[in-house]
Amino acid sequence: MIFDYEKAIEQICEIEWLKEDNNRKHPIYRFLSSDKNYIFEVRYGDREANALQRGLWTHTQKAKPYFISITNGWISYEHNMELVKLFSLALNATKEGHKTVNVILQTDISNSRDWK
Repeated sequence: MIFDYEKAIEQICEIEWLKEDNNRKHPIYRFLSSDKNYIFEVRYGDREANALQRGLWTHTQKAKPYFISITNGWISYEHNMELVKLFSLALNATKEGHKTVNVILQTDISNSRDWK
């Protein structure tokens, strides 16, 4: 996913200031579109703030219109419960089970994609 910064900048119509409160030590500036949809936010912090507490941030789900998929939608960022189940099974399977499943998955990949 690539954030389309130029599109975002063009569509900013409002900046909302979220003051410090009991849960937040430093302010956040939230940038919104004309219909008050979230685009991104900028967080500030003093020298005690770590890198995760300052800088430009965006929430992918809230700002979907400002992201471009470099896979053209081939990879989805939606929940895939089958994949979650696969990982949980793989964590408990034996090495032989992993080898068997790897062959099945590689065959599926080879049959479903044109890699030429």
